[in-house]
Amino acid sequence: MKSVSSEQAELLGIKAVHHEMDNGEKRFRLVGSDGSSYIRTESAADGAWQNSHFHERMQEIYIVEKGWIAYAELTDEQELMLRLLTKGESLHVPPKRPHNIYMPPDSVTHVVKFGGDPQIDPDWFAATALDRLTLNLSERELRERLEAKREEGARQ
Repeated sequence: MKSVSSEQAELLGIKAVHHEMDNGEKRFRLVGSDGSSYIRTESAADGAWQNSHFHERMQEIYIVEKGWIAYAELTDEQELMLRLLTKGESLHVPPKRPHNIYMPPDSVTHVVKFGGDPQIDPDWFAATALDRLTLNLSERELRERLEAKREEGARQ
């Protein structure tokens, strides 16, 4: 097996791009020239919501490596739908689906983005209606809603 340097990878259309986000998360990305990417996200010291968004063509697969996350989605009826994902669970998000993620402290996710179109760059569009429903939702309120949903599902 032969190593590929970062410079060689870039010549092949793969870049390493890493950031500390405004919410304190650390994101470590490998980004392809076709718009596909792999992202490892490590949560902030305090839990935080990301920014609600959707993609025109990209699809995403979220995988929880450590801890848990809350997935929020804006339904076609403009209602908030919440889902809890724990270690080892995954979720597929199709194009045009407004969504957001809450990551509590000590959580790690992997996200695979694929199916984009290099002509739509970036294929990321704010979903402000979902932000209005999620960004002020505290971790305590979020856990209460998720627990109530779980109990309701158990009764059915």
